[in-house]
Amino acid sequence: MTAPDSADVLLVHGGTPLRGEIHVRGAKNLVPKAMVAALLGSSPSRLRNVPDIRDVRVVRGLLQLHGVTVGPGDEPGELVLDPTHVESAHVADIDAHAGSSRIPILFCGPLLHRLGHAFIPGLGGCDIGGRPIDFHFDVLRQFGARIDKRADGQYLEAPQRLRGTKIRLPYPSVGATEQVLLTAVLAEGVTELSNAAVEPEIEDLICVLQKMGAIIAMDTDRAIRITGVDQLGGYTHRALPDRLEAASWASAALATEGDVFVRGALQRSMMTFLNTFRKVGGAFEIGDDGIRFWHPGGPLNAIALETDVHPGFQTDWQQPLVVALTQASGLSIVHETVYESRLGFTSALNQMGAHIQLYRECLGGTPCRFGQRNFLHSAVVSGPTKLEGADLVIPDLRGGFSYLIAALAAQGTSRVHGIDLINRGYENFLQKLADLGARAELPDVPVAAAAAG
Repeated sequence: MTAPDSADVLLVHGGTPLRGEIHVRGAKNLVPKAMVAALLGSSPSRLRNVPDIRDVRVVRGLLQLHGVTVGPGDEPGELVLDPTHVESAHVADIDAHAGSSRIPILFCGPLLHRLGHAFIPGLGGCDIGGRPIDFHFDVLRQFGARIDKRADGQYLEAPQRLRGTKIRLPYPSVGATEQVLLTAVLAEGVTELSNAAVEPEIEDLICVLQKMGAIIAMDTDRAIRITGVDQLGGYTHRALPDRLEAASWASAALATEGDVFVRGALQRSMMTFLNTFRKVGGAFEIGDDGIRFWHPGGPLNAIALETDVHPGFQTDWQQPLVVALTQASGLSIVHETVYESRLGFTSALNQMGAHIQLYRECLGGTPCRFGQRNFLHSAVVSGPTKLEGADLVIPDLRGGFSYLIAALAAQGTSRVHGIDLINRGYENFLQKLADLGARAELPDVPVAAAAAG
């Protein structure tokens, strides 16, 4: 194996409970979007609690290509973003980011407002099922944008000021909701968005835009009303903590029979997860500065679980928790309703000794949009089963962290390939593993030394 490949492999010696404390910073699903929002302002913005993850670095690079100055602030994890001199970027430079993230699609509205045109390269992201960008382009056309699809990407123009419109999303897509918000705030007139996503990260983005001078009202029936304004200023904002990362470490504590304090975790944005965690048999204690998660001893409980958009059980919580469910007594049923291919990661768990059967039928209480299609989107998990170390190739961000949890819970040593993908959403996870006493190492480099380096 070559050096670059070996550097992307983690050797995990399982069977040791995770114990200790880690800290989660700002949400991956908010921070890059708030960075994009700074493009809309006429003055600098300050964003705090920013994690050092790959998506942040990708957006930082794209902003700098467009003339935005991005530098450190007065405290650790703070960025100052100055959009005073926004300019067009070279297509070749933008294209260098193609495949690295799906965030570039959200540059469309702000760039159309600032420059009158935009170029969006081919998009990357995790391969967990269809996340069509058609939603985004349909929305932008309704605002008045012209879109020319070419071999190297999408070229967009706004010959005139974009106009507010009425939009109903066919599904409460987070990305499409963000696109509407980032476009409507400077569009002429009123935009009415129905069937919108209402995740905590969406609310936090709305807070950012309101600080900039936007007028945005949220109703209780997934309706958002945006009154366009002529100009926005900068913002100062502390990003909400990453509830998805917090839940991942909670599941790791449960699967390894450990005890982990997640500093920064917030109860309000995790209430649905906390209820499910308790039903499985996990214990938690909520403090002012975080949440402690632990396995209280004794058998875990099998459960029936359906993922859904917020306020339901988040799809990003599902994969890490499934690893813990392999240690529960009885049959657990998991119905994935958000991404049709998200259960593909379970084949590797079966390789390690788990008993997980996938089905095309809806095994939840409510039929979903995948029910009449040929997708393996329901699972039956039979437990408890002993997991054994194996060679694992990470398929996507949450699936990758789930493989890491499985390797930590298993007996023996696992080789986890493709760990760089975990860096997309988990800040400094090697150091966090070391802090929790995990026995893991890069080839020839102990994790504690690698994290320190």
